[in-house]
Amino acid sequence: MLTDAKVRSAKAGEKPYKLYDSDGLFLFVAASGSKLWRLKYRQDGKEKLAALGKYPSTTLSEARVKKDEFKRLLERGELPDKSKKVETFETITREWLSKKCEGWAESHSQKIILGLEKNVLPFIGKREIDSLGPVEILDLLRRIEARGAVDLAHRTRGTIGQIFRYGIATGRCKYNPAGDLLGAIPPARVKHYAAPTEPETVAELLRALDAFTGTLHVHVALRLAPLVFVRPGELRKMEWTELDLDGRKWCIPAEKMKTRQPHIVPLARQAVELINELPKIGKFCFPNAGRDKTRAMSEAAINAALRRLGFDTRSEITGHGFRAIARTLLHERLRVDPVIIEHQLAHRVPDTLGQAYNRTKFLEERRKMMQTWADYLDELKAGQGRKVIQFSANS
Repeated sequence: MLTDAKVRSAKAGEKPYKLYDSDGLFLFVAASGSKLWRLKYRQDGKEKLAALGKYPSTTLSEARVKKDEFKRLLERGELPDKSKKVETFETITREWLSKKCEGWAESHSQKIILGLEKNVLPFIGKREIDSLGPVEILDLLRRIEARGAVDLAHRTRGTIGQIFRYGIATGRCKYNPAGDLLGAIPPARVKHYAAPTEPETVAELLRALDAFTGTLHVHVALRLAPLVFVRPGELRKMEWTELDLDGRKWCIPAEKMKTRQPHIVPLARQAVELINELPKIGKFCFPNAGRDKTRAMSEAAINAALRRLGFDTRSEITGHGFRAIARTLLHERLRVDPVIIEHQLAHRVPDTLGQAYNRTKFLEERRKMMQTWADYLDELKAGQGRKVIQFSANS
């Protein structure tokens, strides 16, 4: 009979060897050092071999449990048909992605896919989905946690859980082991995008943006970002066909939005003036700086420009931080109703009847808010920012 200590201390030799336990169960120690649980059994008069897992993912006690369960199935004639297609975790994952990606923004899809391909599939992708348990998932999450990426470990657990739920719903597995791991990873620190929220500091930032001496497209994008406070990806992918400059609005189609809902951005007079500074080169208002003008500006361009201006994009301001500036000052300094602000930020804001985000809701109030906001930013730049005013959507 094997012991935990004997299994743990087994070392690789020049040739592979076996350490026997009981009832046909043994540990196969490969020359590479891998330790594999195997079960020797007879079926229809023929000697066969079953794989019961890999040590240490499968412990000695777990291997014995698997052996007993296998023999019960053998006696009942209920062993799985090996001619059936093996449903690996990667198979289910790819199928789940093909369904889910249709409703996601491209940037979000790429983030999820790359995360799975780097952190998950190389380790458990080839495993049969119904053979995975909490121990294997936790090992994977702790590997991510060990890099200091605690928040990523939590998000990865959530993604794995969604894949298992899909597997259960489609009849390929019976159990979601990720659900047992709530609390197994330390809580992540909430990380906010860097952004100043004091009017005096914002005023200095705005004056610095005006003084930028780089390319025209980046200069306009820098100055437009605080006026429209959309997500950086939405700004750099702005297209001429989406703009109604006479009507002073920008209509962003659903496929470009994180919420997958079309969104209207009312444009203040100052925003229209900035856009009119841009030459029309291709379909994007902010084309790529390279030769290929059919692509939008690089996602790194805004942050690179901020660093060139001397700002630390880890602790002071990022392209995404203009949203935090607007959210804070619109409420604290201009006293705008948070519900109106949230609609302009394109966050999902259910109403009292539970209805989802509506792109035209509060549109007139948002139009007035955006002009008031642009005027307030001009006052800040000029050193005349009002401490607190009462915004009125009816004025």
